[in-house]
Amino acid sequence: MGGDPVAVFLSLAVPRDVPQIWINRFLTGLMALAKKHGVTLSGGDTAESPKGILADIVVIGAVPGGKALLRSGARPGDCIYVSGELGGSAAAVNEMMGKPKRKLNPRDYPRHFFPAPQVEIGRVLREKDLASAMIDTSDGLSTDLAHICEESGVGAEIHADMIPRARVGKLRREVDLELALHGGEDYELLFTAPPGKSVPSRIAGVRITEIGCIMRSKKMVFIKPSGTRSELKAQGWEHFRR
Repeated sequence: MGGDPVAVFLSLAVPRDVPQIWINRFLTGLMALAKKHGVTLSGGDTAESPKGILADIVVIGAVPGGKALLRSGARPGDCIYVSGELGGSAAAVNEMMGKPKRKLNPRDYPRHFFPAPQVEIGRVLREKDLASAMIDTSDGLSTDLAHICEESGVGAEIHADMIPRARVGKLRREVDLELALHGGEDYELLFTAPPGKSVPSRIAGVRITEIGCIMRSKKMVFIKPSGTRSELKAQGWEHFRR
């Protein structure tokens, strides 16, 4: 939303047999990310879990009054942009959950093992008044674009050959388009900007890619390189969907 993170709260529940070294390493990673963004661990809770590890993390941030970048500001004619590359985290999950299951080298799948919130990009977009609406891609491009369209009362067109796809593994192979469209947990920023705005090709060292435009019709349309058009359905993560 273009804000500055201020404080984080952690509630952690672990089974009795989880080794202390796991907890230490978990907290080391959390605190390293918090320190990077100048955030204080301000409270939370610990508890025993009967099965599985549960971590609930809440981050509190601040933004100047009336300047928060919401999902509801997109207008027909706005251009659609995304930061970074998509599908990298989903590709890692696919590899780990396949048969036979594989243990991956975290360095080959950084978007899954070392997710980085694009705080600086959001701040720049807000300070320079570039974006009209914004959301992160935690639920997947198709689903998060649908959230913007729904909240803004608009539709969208995106081009298959413009979507930046992550490269993963030792061979740095490009992920499948389906993962870039519907896989989540990349935490890149999906935003819209009026056509008169000059959006940089890189912000805070991260590539910014234009992938489509906002339309008046309340439908999402997917355009293949051949020019074939089809309806784009939200197939990313949706809470409470069976």
